[in-house]
Amino acid sequence: MRPRIGGFDWDDGNRLKCQKHGVTPEEIEAAFEGELYVAPDPKHSGSEQRSIAVGRTKAGRHLFVAFALRQRGNEIFARPISARYMHKKEIEAYEKKSS
Repeated sequence: MRPRIGGFDWDDGNRLKCQKHGVTPEEIEAAFEGELYVAPDPKHSGSEQRSIAVGRTKAGRHLFVAFALRQRGNEIFARPISARYMHKKEIEAYEKKSS
């Protein structure tokens, strides 16, 4: 399932947190344009509902993104909270589950 979003909500905080794990904002945005598996993340949902997404970068690397959806006017924006490349065991589990 792909969330219908009008753009991304970036600031220094979430940009730096994602880049800390070696993931660029461009890779995250590209992953949202491709095939994306999205699930709720109730464990980390407090004041706002958070979700997790698993997708691939344009280079084919598996990406895990925690994000929230925020509304501004009539548009919904994805705010990436954290992102990282998936580990081999996570990729194997994901591929097994999705086949």
